[in-house]
Amino acid sequence: MSSSTIPAIRYLRRTLGLNTPTEMSDEDVLGLIRKLRPLNCGKELIRIGGDGDGGYLVPDDFEGIEYCFSPGVNTCSEFENQLADRYNIKSFLADYSVEEPPIMRPEFVFDKRFLGASDRGQYITLSSWKDKYIKDYAGDLILQMDIESSEYEVILNTPDSLLNQFRILVVEFHDLHRIFDPFAFRLFSTCFDKILQFFHVVHIHPNNYCIPVKRGNIEVPKLLEITFLNKKRVTSTTPQTVFPHELDVDNAPDGVHLVLPECWYSSI
Repeated sequence: MSSSTIPAIRYLRRTLGLNTPTEMSDEDVLGLIRKLRPLNCGKELIRIGGDGDGGYLVPDDFEGIEYCFSPGVNTCSEFENQLADRYNIKSFLADYSVEEPPIMRPEFVFDKRFLGASDRGQYITLSSWKDKYIKDYAGDLILQMDIESSEYEVILNTPDSLLNQFRILVVEFHDLHRIFDPFAFRLFSTCFDKILQFFHVVHIHPNNYCIPVKRGNIEVPKLLEITFLNKKRVTSTTPQTVFPHELDVDNAPDGVHLVLPECWYSSI
């Protein structure tokens, strides 16, 4: 067999998935989970939004922020409503699935669009959306995003310079029960590694609309609301080891009570 044939065979095997494990190892999965363990960054966590779905714990660090971008409106805009009431923050909202937010006020600007990885049809990228309204604005921003699994492509498509302009990110991550699948694991890892260049995780809340999946001592909620704080706002960190937070509330009041599994914040 010639030396030129060997790389071709390796390429073919990778293409056909023959070199791909059927599942990720426990150590690989735990390695990713460890990267996401929440940190106390010296900022008190407060609750913004309602007492169920649509309410989030965020660091009390809003001084100087003028704008929030909030894709994924559905039937709730209490988070943006409270930002306007408490901090006079203006919100840009987007969701192609509704005609308008349930609350409309002068501080809100609504686009009937989905956030996506390209500007096409009913989709708009985060970069284009920001440029549409505040192209030359260089101050800090907030991103609150719940867009039904499109969060991964949006984050990966967002330039680092724009991502780093956000002081606070609040993102609901979907489909995490697929973390043991090699393809999904690579997507999740790439996405989180990009965020963690600029941000610390400060809080994680499991959405109790879905039951977690378990493998051995690894328990993975299907939906996680993760709050990030930009590292530029942090001088020191310590591990956050008490969960649930006293302000955490189940998303679904009639669902099974769900707390963050221990492997997400404690060494195992």
